[in-house]
Amino acid sequence: MIQILQNFKTGEMLLEEVPRPQVVPGMILVETKASVVSAGTERMTVDLAQKSLLGKARARPDLVRKVLDAVRKEGLWETLQMVKTGLDTPIPLGYSCAGVVREIGGGVTGVRIGDAVACGGGGYANHSEYNVIPKNLFIPVPGSKLSSGKTLTWEEAAFATIGAIALQGVRQARLTLGERVGVIGLGLIGQITVQLCKASGCRVIGADVDHSRIELAEKGGADQAVHSADLEKAAFSFTQGVGLDAVIITAAAKGSELVALAGEISRLKGRIVAVGLVGLDVPRGIYFAKELELRLSMSYGPGRYDAEYEERGHDYPVAYVRWSEQRNMEAFLELAVSGQVDVKSLITHRFSFDKALDAYQLLSRSNETPLGVVLNYAAAEEPSRIIVRSTVKGQETGRVGIGFIGAGNFARNILLPRLNKMEKVDLCGVATGKGVSAKGVAGQFGFSYCCEDPAEVIEDPEVHAVFIATRHDSHGAMVKRALTAGKHVFVEKPLCTDPEELQQIETLLRDRAKNAAAPILMVGFNRRFAPFIAEAGKIFADRGTPMVISYRVNAGLVPKDSWIQDPMQGGRIVGEVCHFVDTLRFLVGSPVRAVQAACVKSANHAHTDRDSVAITLTYDDGSLGTILYYALGTNRYPKEKLEIIGEQSIVDIDDYRTMKFYSPKKTEKKRTKQNKGHPEEITHFAEAIAGKAPPPIPLADILESTRVTFAIHRALETGQTVRFDSGQNPLGH
Repeated sequence: MIQILQNFKTGEMLLEEVPRPQVVPGMILVETKASVVSAGTERMTVDLAQKSLLGKARARPDLVRKVLDAVRKEGLWETLQMVKTGLDTPIPLGYSCAGVVREIGGGVTGVRIGDAVACGGGGYANHSEYNVIPKNLFIPVPGSKLSSGKTLTWEEAAFATIGAIALQGVRQARLTLGERVGVIGLGLIGQITVQLCKASGCRVIGADVDHSRIELAEKGGADQAVHSADLEKAAFSFTQGVGLDAVIITAAAKGSELVALAGEISRLKGRIVAVGLVGLDVPRGIYFAKELELRLSMSYGPGRYDAEYEERGHDYPVAYVRWSEQRNMEAFLELAVSGQVDVKSLITHRFSFDKALDAYQLLSRSNETPLGVVLNYAAAEEPSRIIVRSTVKGQETGRVGIGFIGAGNFARNILLPRLNKMEKVDLCGVATGKGVSAKGVAGQFGFSYCCEDPAEVIEDPEVHAVFIATRHDSHGAMVKRALTAGKHVFVEKPLCTDPEELQQIETLLRDRAKNAAAPILMVGFNRRFAPFIAEAGKIFADRGTPMVISYRVNAGLVPKDSWIQDPMQGGRIVGEVCHFVDTLRFLVGSPVRAVQAACVKSANHAHTDRDSVAITLTYDDGSLGTILYYALGTNRYPKEKLEIIGEQSIVDIDDYRTMKFYSPKKTEKKRTKQNKGHPEEITHFAEAIAGKAPPPIPLADILESTRVTFAIHRALETGQTVRFDSGQNPLGH
């Protein structure tokens, strides 16, 4: 399929062929028929990307702060790699479109294949021939059942999201019949806002600096429209000296002059709503004297920026949230189909999708004032593999073909740069949830092709090993699929998120081993390969007594709305604590016998209880391990500290940067660049699948470390010790 992309580093815009996005439960696949280019919002996005690095830093100081925090936490080299990867990753554009449903994921009801839908959402409703849309971000396009008998065109339906933005601003103003309302800024959102205010039974005065937009607002129903310089005088004449009941700011401005102007033209106890991106240095004098109310409008409405609503499909009850973003979209299209809102008159430019770049050139011309810019799409072609590099190195003797399923930040920053440098490794194919990322990764790292369906990578005869770097809840199914196909597997932790899946994977490997050599299964437990951990393992290799190990992890806060916190993803214990469980298992060299755990209980809604947990592991040889994992610290403090005690010796590893060794005879200290074992684990895996070395991690260790994380959750739920005595599985599987 074809999609508009922009390189965030250079600002270059492209119409690029990328794989179709994958349909997952809770989403639908839509073939786009029309989309709307937001002249205001998208121009700002494009302009930011076209700035120099210094210009980007000045425009987004919040991102600069995040980079500095990452340097303190992860180190300079790792942060530079992360920033470089981010800048090289193409970004999609667009957020309001309409089209035809072509595929429906599980859990989606109320829609059929072939239905017409209007769609919204940044990162979802892109300027693209196909889009995958969550179930709370699309609505059926109303037909001709309403009294007007009108049927909406694709172009009109594509305005649903932009209309919802205007509608939410009007709702925030809490208008009543007969009120006098001011609309500052008569761009696309402003023009629609004027029409909505009129539909609400209000009298409206609009203002802008563009005379053509002033004229259009008057044609669209404004009782009066004036130049912004004349608004203050006109507003008091319009209200017979009382001042406006409500002012809705739909313009954008770097300063706060529009907020000040809105205060001047408001009546006593008036209401002001900021829809556009404006400065918010509120002039206290005028706002205090009139006791004004300033409200912000959250884009399309309640649900925006809420991952539970937008990504996971959890709707708000109508009784408590009458107008969610989806219901705002629905209400706007009902107004359009009834004739109370006219968006056709706001369309100033139309482009066929193959000429879409011309639309953005139009936005960049200072002498042009486009309003509604619509892209119309021809019928999309059937999906196919996209060839990025024509030569297939995997056919050469001794080379190992690698396929990737998923390629998020970790894969792009850690795994792929190292694999790409290996002489005997051939990067064959990549499939990701969003086709744009697959194409970007394929080009950046030199894959032979990218595709839509993970099965195409798994079944490719040139692919000998599959790397799985998708979200956690998909790991188990992907691992089983790849192992069944006879492929070696490297899955980024965790192995799976469900005890039943773990049992199925174990059974699958054992069944394959009966008939032929079982494929190698590797989980990204990288810390056991860190040089300091390997050295510590040698120090205690010949011990004759049990050992005590303490692992402290200053993990940091992850917001509750992050996908990592989703119970379906296993949470942070299954998803990250597994690292430390495996590291202790490697160092002790003996199976876990019992698991105990306790977690923080907090009334603070910003915290998740199981993000801060104390874990005690007892081993068959009598050794004792503790993991103190907490989210309550600061990233100014090192993340990981490990103390290993045994045979009258102590090894102290501080954040994989320093290692101190204490024994009765000597004390040693080593310092190095932080290394958590990523290069070594990848090298070991590559050698193993090439037949030059055994599996990097024994299968028993992989299964046990995963099983222990499930046992930690059981211990937290029951408050009791979970035992693995006599080889029994404590989870009952």
